Amino acid sequence: MTVNNRPKSGPLVSVLISTYNRPGYVRQAVASILRQTYTNFEIILVRDGGRPVGDIVGQFGDRRLIFIDRDTNRGLPYSFNEALSRAKGRYVTYLGDDDIYYPNHIEVLVDALKGRDQYGVAYSDLYKVNCRVTEDGRRVVLSKNVEISRDFSRMTMLRFNHTLHVSLIHDRLLLERAGGYNEDLNVLVDWDLTRKLVFYTDFLHVPTITGEFYAPVPVDSEQTRYATPAGDCDRISVKRRADVSEFIRNMLTIRSTRPPKPWPKVGDMSLIVLTERLDYATEETLRDIWSHTFYPCRIYLPMPREDLSRLRTVVPNILGVPVSADSSDTEKVDAALECCDGDYVAIVPRDFEVGSEDMPWIESALNPLMNCEDPNQAFELPASSSLCWSAVFRREQLKRARRLGPHLGLIESVLSAGIRLRKPAVEEYPLQFDNLMTGAQEIEKMGDWARVAEVFEYLERNYQNELWMKTRWANALYHAGRYENAVRIVGQVNSKRPTVSTLLMEARARRKKEDIDGAIHLLEKARQVLEGSELAWTL
Repeated sequence: MTVNNRPKSGPLVSVLISTYNRPGYVRQAVASILRQTYTNFEIILVRDGGRPVGDIVGQFGDRRLIFIDRDTNRGLPYSFNEALSRAKGRYVTYLGDDDIYYPNHIEVLVDALKGRDQYGVAYSDLYKVNCRVTEDGRRVVLSKNVEISRDFSRMTMLRFNHTLHVSLIHDRLLLERAGGYNEDLNVLVDWDLTRKLVFYTDFLHVPTITGEFYAPVPVDSEQTRYATPAGDCDRISVKRRADVSEFIRNMLTIRSTRPPKPWPKVGDMSLIVLTERLDYATEETLRDIWSHTFYPCRIYLPMPREDLSRLRTVVPNILGVPVSADSSDTEKVDAALECCDGDYVAIVPRDFEVGSEDMPWIESALNPLMNCEDPNQAFELPASSSLCWSAVFRREQLKRARRLGPHLGLIESVLSAGIRLRKPAVEEYPLQFDNLMTGAQEIEKMGDWARVAEVFEYLERNYQNELWMKTRWANALYHAGRYENAVRIVGQVNSKRPTVSTLLMEARARRKKEDIDGAIHLLEKARQVLEGSELAWTL
């Protein structure tokens, strides 16, 4: 692949940077933006307190660089909101103050969105640069790896982030629609943004390496000390994760965020909790639902007014539904149905076992319902039983059953309306790719590389993420001693998007095949990329 050095222009792009106590690194970050092959951009640099950087800004002398100089440290969400208030671009991108763009970054992403109106967001691949920091602040590069090259999955993004902020470009109006950054967050700020955006648009993955983000290497098994002069990492994301309770608070805040409607890409879920009284067990059920549910929902709680007036809970998104004290469960469901507005309705008794964090509980039944074209099919939750029954319906499906059989019990009216109930099969659960990846990693630990290769071959053929899976597949083939196949598979990756690790992998496999000249050529290319004298897209 060759580089086109002809300057390109198009819609204005706003590049946002917030910096705090990194004057040396931010100079490199800004310089990497100014080297872009795409020329129509503005840089909005925010000094979020800390050491001055005004002299660095002045040295660039570029009118595209807008500087917000603030002495008070207010955090990344505040800084990005402040920068967005000044942004004029059609698109917005982000750069960490210690990371860099390659010259093709903006051009690749803008070109990817051109003519694809169904996408409001695009993201590329990045090198994670493991490094050691010297006493004078220089970074000694130890390795460069594309750890994840993952295609977009909305259900996955609702549970955890799989894109990096530095790799992202999005339509500015989308973020305004989603409500900007939550300034109460101090970690997982990037996921808060991407999770909200999935409610409104699809994301386009561009499997091209367009930049680097830096990571000091842990030097102890507990990953508490790093290869820096101070012995610890100055990345806020690393520091804040050390406080487990604060990390969980941020995570649950993000998961329960409901951006402004309408949501063209996400259906809402109304979750009706059936309980006889307001007591400790009810509060525990509400907390369990909050901590284990990642799909967006609102909890409807049909209870007598007296109990609702005493309800005090930290759990968000709860709507009380007044009912009489002698109401049956069916009557409570009817009352909640009158006011719930979700596309899907889940019925959960108070004593239902919500489950563990590792296994989606309600999403395991919701996912097949969302993908089912049969209007008369509904799903019981996997843990549902005759003694503690729980199920998920389309709202109009359940309302029709209650209209047709208002005198019947809940389950009787559902069956009478011709709605079929079954539990989902395991293969219908969400996050199948992630479950298989976890299984493959466990097999890797056992050293059964032939079996690992079979799993990655299956993933490559049946799921997305082609380059990532082929890389893992080739690695497993190499360790299984199947060098010919390893060269073939990793060679396919290197023909499309070579990286340091895939070049080294092919070199090792070719050496095993006694192709010494081929191995030397690949090792030289890997060395050039690692040292920065050659960039991946020019190989």
